[in-house]
Amino acid sequence: MQVMTEQDTRATLAELGARVRAWRARRGMTRKQLAGDSGLSERFLADVESGKGNVSINSLEAAARALNITIIELLQDAPRPALARVHGLLAHLDDMQLDQAYELVANSFGLAEDRGRAKRIALIGLRGAGKSTLGAQLAQQRGVPFVELDREIEREAGTSMNEILLLHGQAGYRRYERRALFRIAEDHADGVVMTTGGSIVSERETFDLLQSRFFCAWIKASPEEHMARVVAQGDMRPFDSTRGATNEALEDLRRILASREALYARADAVVDTASRTARQSLKDLERAVPAAKGK
Repeated sequence: MQVMTEQDTRATLAELGARVRAWRARRGMTRKQLAGDSGLSERFLADVESGKGNVSINSLEAAARALNITIIELLQDAPRPALARVHGLLAHLDDMQLDQAYELVANSFGLAEDRGRAKRIALIGLRGAGKSTLGAQLAQQRGVPFVELDREIEREAGTSMNEILLLHGQAGYRRYERRALFRIAEDHADGVVMTTGGSIVSERETFDLLQSRFFCAWIKASPEEHMARVVAQGDMRPFDSTRGATNEALEDLRRILASREALYARADAVVDTASRTARQSLKDLERAVPAAKGK
């Protein structure tokens, strides 16, 4: 029987801490938010993320639940043997081959994309990129409704976003998010333009659902432009600005962007608003999405 050395234990704790930190970044959650949702202290989470924490199964389950993942997902990528074999096979493919594999699986098992998705446009990306401004203008030009997914989630839950998170946590919020997505797709078969929250791409099943029913366009900008627009809006979520340091918040933003860049890049189209006027960006977006019916 192989005995774990102290060095092995340190390496394991360091890997676990890195996983917690990566999932938190993907969710766009500050350590304070994760502490509040999990019931664990910020100090404990800081120790865990630095590889120094004395971690119990209960604390791992609490952290995983707050991150809206299972403890198995936190500890390993593929918990089921069959899924592990598939994962091992796919690990050798590049990004283009993975996209092709996804299409083959979807078509083979009845999970193919909705044919009407080209009429439904979803704008993804972090706040500050210009999603709401461009989305409203694009909807007007196409003659279709404009909806904001956050508002539809509140409608689905019958309460505010803050109350949803307070009462149900991230897991409850995601349930309402999926319900809202199904409803919007059904209610707007003839077309719609929708903006989404920045963290939707970090929820694998939800993002797959979004992509199956909506043509997704990533609205992106430079970190500095993101931050300038967020500051102008007066709402620093999800950046940790409790210390009043914009530089700290900018680092948070860079970290979040880096953790999600590959996910955002799965979008059907990319529109970079950096150093572009609203008019120029709208033209770019119009060219990037499928043409509206009759145009």
